Amino acid sequence: MALYGTLMLILSFLLLLLLNHVLADGLTFDIVSLGAKPDGKTDASSVLQTAWVKACDSTGPATIHVPIGTFYVQSGSFNGPCKNNAITIRIDGTLVASSEIQVLAKTKAWIGFKDVNGLSIHGGVIDGKGSGIWNCKHSGNNCPDGARNLEIINAQNVIINGLASINSQIFNIVVHGCRNVNIQGVKVSDPGDSPNTDGIHVQESSDVTILSSNIGTGDDCISIGPGTTNLWIESVTCGPGHGISIGSLGRSSDEPGVKNVTVTSSTFTGSTNGVRIKSWARPSNGFATDIHFQHITLDNVKNPIIIDQNYCPHDKGCPHQDSGVKISEVTYEDIKGTSATEIGVKFDCNPTNPCTGLTLEDIKVTYNDQIAKASCESAKGTASGVVEPASCLD
Repeated sequence: MALYGTLMLILSFLLLLLLNHVLADGLTFDIVSLGAKPDGKTDASSVLQTAWVKACDSTGPATIHVPIGTFYVQSGSFNGPCKNNAITIRIDGTLVASSEIQVLAKTKAWIGFKDVNGLSIHGGVIDGKGSGIWNCKHSGNNCPDGARNLEIINAQNVIINGLASINSQIFNIVVHGCRNVNIQGVKVSDPGDSPNTDGIHVQESSDVTILSSNIGTGDDCISIGPGTTNLWIESVTCGPGHGISIGSLGRSSDEPGVKNVTVTSSTFTGSTNGVRIKSWARPSNGFATDIHFQHITLDNVKNPIIIDQNYCPHDKGCPHQDSGVKISEVTYEDIKGTSATEIGVKFDCNPTNPCTGLTLEDIKVTYNDQIAKASCESAKGTASGVVEPASCLD
C-alpha cells in the first residue's frame, strides 16, 4: 500500500507538472511593466496585488513574472478562489521584507496564498530579513512573534519548485489545510541559532511530496503537524537544524492524527535530531501511525533515532502527565552513520500508552568509532537484520 501511494503521488506530480506546461501560454503580468522598481526600497506590494487580481480574474492560465532585481515587499496576501486553475508565479529576482521588526509585528505571514486551486511558484529568492526578530528574542526582550516567509492555506494542486527561502522571521514555508502539494528543489537557509525557523511545516494536509531539497535552519528542517496524511519526503539534506520531526503532537486534547508518512534517501549532518516523533506529556486523542524512515545517512547527529512522548521545551506549559498520543507501526530501515552522543537510539514512551509496532531493520549507528547505545522505555516491537546498537525493544 505504501508503494502504491508513492506511485500515485509521483504520478499526480507529473500530471500536474505537464498540465502547467501545457497551459503556460496564457497571459503574463510583469511586475516591472506594472510599475514595480527593482531597487530594494520601493514597496512593490500594491503592484503584486494588482498583478494577482489580474491573474486571478483571468479565465485562462496566467503568469506573474518577477524579473531579475531586488524588490521590497512590505507584505502580500493573495486570495482565491480564482476564475482559472493555472496561475504561475515565476520569480527570477529576489523579494525582500523589511528589516524593521514592527512592520510585520501583527502579520502571521509575510507572503500568503489562500483558497487557490492550481498555483505554481517557480524559482527566485524570498528574504524575510529575520535577524532583527532573532536578536530581539535572544536578548530576552518582549518581541513580536514574527511572520512566516511563505504560507499556503486551503489550497490544492500546488507546485513550489526551485524556490530559496532565507532569513525567515519564523517558519519558512507552511502548508496548512492543503491537498496535492509538490515541493521540489527548495533551499532553506537560516542560521543554526535562529529561533522557531522551521524549514517546511506541513499540517492538516494530504498528498504532499517534498523532494530534492536542502534545508539548514534553527529549528526542525521539516515539521509534520496534526492532520497530515500521505506525506512523502525524499532526498532531503538537513543541517543545521532539529531534524525531520513528526510533531509536536498532543498539545490539544482533541486533534487529528498523522498517518502514512515516509522519509527516504535523506541525509542529516550536524543536526540536533535525525528522525523524530515527539508528543506532549498530556491527555490527547492524537496518533501517529504507518510511519516509515528508510535509507537514512547520519553524520554527527545528536539524537539520530528518537521518539519522545514527554516533549516539553524549556519545561513550560506541561502538566507532566502521560501522553495520550498513540504511536504505532513505525519502521526504521537502513539507517546508518554517526551519533554525536552516546545514545544513538532512544525510544522514550510511557507505560500507560506504550509505543507499539516499532520495527528496526539494518541499523548501524556509531559513536566515537564504537557502536552507540540504545535506550527504551515502554517501547514494543521487533528487530531484524544487523541492528547496532542492539535492539532494546520489548
